[in-house]
Amino acid sequence: MWRKSLKLLCAIVLCSQVIYAQTNQLTEAEALTAISLATNPTTKLAAAEDFVNRFPKSNSRVKAAELVAAEILKVQNGAVAITLVERAQAIFTTDEEREILKPVALEAYATGNRPKDAFKLAAELLEKNPDDLYVLVQMTRAGAEEVRKRNREHAAVALQYGLKAIALVEGSTNRSRLSDDLSTAQPAADLGQLYQQTAILYLGTGDTAQAKAQLTKATTARPDDPSNFALLGRVVHADYVKQMEAYEKMPDGKEKQETLKKLDALLDTIIDAYARAAGLAVGRQEYQSLMQQVIPDLTNYYKYRNNQSTKGLQQLINKYRVAR
Repeated sequence: MWRKSLKLLCAIVLCSQVIYAQTNQLTEAEALTAISLATNPTTKLAAAEDFVNRFPKSNSRVKAAELVAAEILKVQNGAVAITLVERAQAIFTTDEEREILKPVALEAYATGNRPKDAFKLAAELLEKNPDDLYVLVQMTRAGAEEVRKRNREHAAVALQYGLKAIALVEGSTNRSRLSDDLSTAQPAADLGQLYQQTAILYLGTGDTAQAKAQLTKATTARPDDPSNFALLGRVVHADYVKQMEAYEKMPDGKEKQETLKKLDALLDTIIDAYARAAGLAVGRQEYQSLMQQVIPDLTNYYKYRNNQSTKGLQQLINKYRVAR
């Protein structure tokens, strides 16, 4: 009788262990699902922290880190993204998990006004993978933004990254090293933007000739982008001002007259670029600030070339308008 009782007791214990194991496994799956279902980065981080605390040795920690990283990438406010990344770094502490968070930290630093941290991390990532297109594109954009803010500290290295990115995109020889979950959250590398950004970086290094060449490529790659034509007009204008200064110092004569003809032709190039920019910007709210910058110069130059008259100017602008 006691043997039957012992067998029954063993069966009950074994059954309890199986049930416990199944329950524990289900609970872990549910905790991971909670991370997936969280609808914003803050709640996703909270769910991830709970998951790691409850299951510190789980094989799904990497998956949890990827879910959190992909969510933080959606945050457009750089300062907020940095705070979220730092919290994520405190939760996910293994080397593999930290590697997943590095591209996210890179973007947060780049958009959160921490360029030194961004370029330092970029150098670390590119040392491991020199052809990482994601990093190259991010830092080209970040460097161009810094030049726009009149900070040229990183212009030279950002230009190197930009030219490398262009070569990779044109050659179609590279794919980002990010996991599928992360790479799908990233915009594709845009050649038009890369040409424009490298043009800005060339300006930051003082090379206006190369800047003009890159902007010409940008207008071909993205003929619908008014900012390319506006920036091209400004670059040509800078060249015009230099040549005009030299012209004014020239003695009267045939050579000076020929130089004036070249300057007028250059001015016509500026007028055409600004007119294209204005025409493409019409009706597009995101380019209204650009319109306000371009129109005054366009009007003044057009009047100078047309006996102080604006007759025909609106028709020129309309010529480049795109039907929407």
